[in-house]
Amino acid sequence: MTNQMNKIKSMTVAAMLCAVGIIIPMFSPLKILIEPASFTLASHVAVFIAMFISPAVAISVAAITGVGFFIAGFPMVVVWRALTHIIFATLGALMLKKNGNILLSFKSSIPFALLISLVHAIAEVFVSTIFYFGGTADTTTYIVNVLLLVGVGTVVHSLFDFAIAVAVWKPLQHVISIPANAKIKAR
Repeated sequence: MTNQMNKIKSMTVAAMLCAVGIIIPMFSPLKILIEPASFTLASHVAVFIAMFISPAVAISVAAITGVGFFIAGFPMVVVWRALTHIIFATLGALMLKKNGNILLSFKSSIPFALLISLVHAIAEVFVSTIFYFGGTADTTTYIVNVLLLVGVGTVVHSLFDFAIAVAVWKPLQHVISIPANAKIKAR
């Protein structure tokens, strides 16, 4: 019965994270859209928290929040970029499942955050490149719009949202009574 209850609690937390992950990009006043780039502060927080819990929760939340960008009426390039979150969320969740202590020290959490942010950016640059060269484009605007705005911008945006997610997860990890992979020392 305990295992069944943990599954129900995990599904409930995943559903709440999906709702938060859809609501933030829809209603946040802190939004910048310079196609193909878009930056909404805290838009990845729900996916990161899901990643801290388990691979199944991470994949579910990343997929459903990606669909949420479509429902919210974002341009298709932004929707597909959001769907790539499945990649970094899965990778991060699997790494945390293997070693849940990664986030316990600054020394191990910084390389983890950088790796996840780089994977995040590479996936979004790949999608943006497909959309970008689907139209008429030149190399100079590609470097600025895709490599700099999407690539470098995503790394920075991802790192900010990762820090917010860690700050939110730190007290939540002690309140949510479901098994979770990531542990963060409370100060």
